[in-house]
Amino acid sequence: MLQVYLSSNAQSHSIWTVFILLLQPCHRYHFILVEFELPFVGQHLMAGVVKSVKKVVTAHSQREGGGFVVRRPIGGEVDHVDPFLMLDHFKQSYGPGEAIGAPDHPHRGFETVSYILAGELQHKDSEGNSGLLSDGWVQWMTAGSGVVHSEMPSDRMMKEGGDFEGFQLWVNLPAALKMTQPRYQDVPPARIPVAISSDGCVEAKVIAGNCMGIDATIDTHTAIHFIDFRLKPGSEFSHPIPSDHNGFFYVYLGQGNVGLNDLSVQEGQAAIFNHDGSSVKLRAGSKGMKGLLICGEAIKEPIARWGPFVMNTQEQIHQAFEDYQSGKLGRPIEGAEARRKATQQAKAAQQSSGRWQQDNQSL
Repeated sequence: MLQVYLSSNAQSHSIWTVFILLLQPCHRYHFILVEFELPFVGQHLMAGVVKSVKKVVTAHSQREGGGFVVRRPIGGEVDHVDPFLMLDHFKQSYGPGEAIGAPDHPHRGFETVSYILAGELQHKDSEGNSGLLSDGWVQWMTAGSGVVHSEMPSDRMMKEGGDFEGFQLWVNLPAALKMTQPRYQDVPPARIPVAISSDGCVEAKVIAGNCMGIDATIDTHTAIHFIDFRLKPGSEFSHPIPSDHNGFFYVYLGQGNVGLNDLSVQEGQAAIFNHDGSSVKLRAGSKGMKGLLICGEAIKEPIARWGPFVMNTQEQIHQAFEDYQSGKLGRPIEGAEARRKATQQAKAAQQSSGRWQQDNQSL
């Protein structure tokens, strides 16, 4: 009988040792040891151990911010996938005067990641920062000790309307970083690297982490993969992920199959992964598939939440609320009343056109 054992160098995964044990009758045996080097073989072999899908979740719809509709796959039926607290997918086609955003509001204790597929989002905050995010832009905001900010459609969008689609992901921070200095990383599409498979069938926008040997430009406080995968019809792809990382794959267009158990997922659904492998497998359906792979190292700390505050204890939540009420969390932003008024006018325009009532049917 022949038995073969395979092990790798812990540092590089490129030095491999084969132990061959040849068993013969009467308990005689021969032992052979072979050591060899294969560049990058470790990553490819690890990618062969595929994670299974624990659950497929269909996003529910609800109103958020000033009253716009979002699909929420994480943060509802699935409360969170540590370290990810929430994922919202917004997708609207606004008429003139109908675009709604999120007027002035606070955050403390976590990060918000805004990824815009189409449209224009104007950002302002209590520290004097401002910027315009448009097609393909990503903003990775570390709220940390706290900011007050607004996220509104651009003046042009509020006047003319148009398509508006994107995502907002909430990423928790460990206790040691919850009161860190706020930080912004506003990244235009030209600075977001794109990886393409050798057969040209898979495109990956690397927002955080690494894919196909290409590193993201965004710096993260904890180990995170945030990748926008776009698979052509019938194509397949496997991506290595540490086995102990939590994660999910959210389909925002098309349909396909995910994981070792090859479960079907379609637009508006998220596949939550188990911890039983070191890679994720994606397979597109007949019309292709676009989706977000979001995985990261779990923080494993208590979570206390109240609206826009995410801390470790209820006492810290109460303190955040007091700091906001007293102005310690952030000073008021100029133009707050104008943004509130513009939001009310947009709601009235939607009610007049019937869009508001139509959206209510999906809630």
